[in-house]
Amino acid sequence: MAGRLTGKVAFITGAARGQGRAHAVKLASEGADIIAIDLAGEIPLVPYDSSSVADLEETVRQVEALDRRISFQQGDVRDLPGMKAFVDGAVGEFGGLDIVVANAGICIPATWDETTPEIFQVTMDTNVTGVWNTVMVGAPHLVARGGGSIILTSSYAGKKMQPFMVHYTASKHAVTGMTRAFAAELGKHHIRVNSVHPGAVNTPMGSGDMIAAITHTNESNPPLAAMGTPFLPVWSVEASDIADAVAFLASDDAKFITAEHLSIDAGAQYF
Repeated sequence: MAGRLTGKVAFITGAARGQGRAHAVKLASEGADIIAIDLAGEIPLVPYDSSSVADLEETVRQVEALDRRISFQQGDVRDLPGMKAFVDGAVGEFGGLDIVVANAGICIPATWDETTPEIFQVTMDTNVTGVWNTVMVGAPHLVARGGGSIILTSSYAGKKMQPFMVHYTASKHAVTGMTRAFAAELGKHHIRVNSVHPGAVNTPMGSGDMIAAITHTNESNPPLAAMGTPFLPVWSVEASDIADAVAFLASDDAKFITAEHLSIDAGAQYF
């Protein structure tokens, strides 16, 4: 039985683990071939464990187990020329590109007065410039294809705000704005651009010293710590739940949905 994305090719950033891997596996299960990139290395200042080359190789294994092709590279979304060279080569190999998922991002808890210029810069470089770079290397191939779907990963923080993360909130609001702006200009090429807005997700982003960092910032202003409490009795969702939303937006089931901001947060944005 053919999947919703049979014959399609999808480019996914941050694909080594967590949501990125879930997107790669889900889209492959729907019939898409995958182009994947991930830093697979250390990012200074990030409190959780970084992804590895072994993580990226496991994503490759899972996609190939679904009998789909995957082209992958250890690379940095902040490196526009490097990412363009990789994507151009992979698209040439696969014959085209239909879907772009700009998933790569980082999160560093810090109160406003503990946020250093370095924290602000690395967040913006990865979460904003990295997303812009991803669209800029992918969109021309969708134009050449005659259409497609672009999905940008924003956040609950891109609709409301994330306490104790001015830098992260600013970056994810920027992604929300880019969604609308790219959707407007790319629409004439039959390209849809939407964003997904996860709340808490069970991924390795919660590993290492991440929980300690969040606890520390929460203690600076406890009333704010309750912000973002979900309405449903589920405090966090699985990466596969976000991937289901991404697959929907990538498919013809969403063929008239563009410039939309889809939350998968159990209602947390409204608390």
